[in-house]
Amino acid sequence: MSLTAPPARPGAPLPAAKAPSSKLATLAARIDARTPAHRDRAIDGLRALALLAVPTGHWLLGGFTVDATAGSLHNASPLSSFAALAPASWILQMLGIFFLVGGYASVLSFHKRKGSTTKWLKGRLVRLGRPVLGVTAVWALLVPVLYGLGVPEATLRTGAKLVVQPLWFVAVYAVITALTPLCIRAARRMGAWSAAPLIGSVAVVDFLRYGPFADSMPSWLSLLNLLPGWLFAYQLGVVWGEKRLTRRTASLLLIGGTVLFAALLAHFHYPASMVGVPGHDRTNSHPPSLLVLALAAAQSGAAILLRDRIARFLARPAFWAPVVVINLSAMTILCWHQTAMLAAAVPGSYLGTIPGLTAAPDTLGWIAARLAWMPLFAVLLAVIAKYARVFESPGKGARNATKARKAIAGLLAASFTAFALGLA
Repeated sequence: MSLTAPPARPGAPLPAAKAPSSKLATLAARIDARTPAHRDRAIDGLRALALLAVPTGHWLLGGFTVDATAGSLHNASPLSSFAALAPASWILQMLGIFFLVGGYASVLSFHKRKGSTTKWLKGRLVRLGRPVLGVTAVWALLVPVLYGLGVPEATLRTGAKLVVQPLWFVAVYAVITALTPLCIRAARRMGAWSAAPLIGSVAVVDFLRYGPFADSMPSWLSLLNLLPGWLFAYQLGVVWGEKRLTRRTASLLLIGGTVLFAALLAHFHYPASMVGVPGHDRTNSHPPSLLVLALAAAQSGAAILLRDRIARFLARPAFWAPVVVINLSAMTILCWHQTAMLAAAVPGSYLGTIPGLTAAPDTLGWIAARLAWMPLFAVLLAVIAKYARVFESPGKGARNATKARKAIAGLLAASFTAFALGLA
């Protein structure tokens, strides 16, 4: 039997081509049909939401200025001029959700592992590390090329710092992931109370570094908050994955976190911004302060309470398909979103001060202009991701790369990191 279509009758209208919306609907339906019935759509949706908050926050709250003499780019923040924008950081700072979902997903993955704990951990760390190695190695090659093309060294250092900036998260997440077996044991013994010592530890350190004895405390003291500060939400996720976190506990997290957050702002004078502001001595996120944990507790409680509603919302193919695409490119988005912004800002610096791009972020007009630039950043990220996603999902040949190639990539990554940190 012939599979070719019969010829059209003379004068008969040609079949209409499918509209783009119809093609997208067909693709969404296909993705939905391929999704296993046991897939937890709410968890994937929360992860996608937390992930998208990272580039959105960096693109919205990260600006540039252009040196009038050298034409080089320098980092600037609209928060320096507009303190009223601080509440936006409360919404865009969703790392608590990311760690919550990470803990939940790690529990499920750990229980389904087919090999040893070491093999399971190695697999997860490789998936985290490969995209980081890729972006830093590529940038190590780009820096001398761009410098040779006339891009000022100061601009390259500004860009390098921005590229490295979100990668600290991967290192912290890798360490916390390695603690998953211990987190599971703690969750089984203590339930949600297993997260209490972590918030208590951060509270003690904050009291020492901000309280009456602050002047006599060493500067490194704040680093003690780094692990418990981010482990807190991850531990809640582990408890949730072990089915030891009830809706009543989630309500307490939401209410208690909100009350603590308000009290720290109103009575203990914590900085309102969840991200660092140039010129300010105190910062909430690097390393995390008690305010970050209060926000994470409130967000976690809300996420757990809304889980069923989120799942029902994502049962519709049109909303589920974007979540799948985002999750498949999670590390690519995290590693390359700053590069996308730089891809617009560096060429723009040769044209002088462009509102919302290279002009100082100190006017209301800048905010409106930056919002207009963000779709371009998103398009540039999509183009970059088309080629950079190979680091996140490599073919068999890339997975079997020789030790020499891995060593070269590691050396390139180390050299770029040294450059970004001002060590080279």
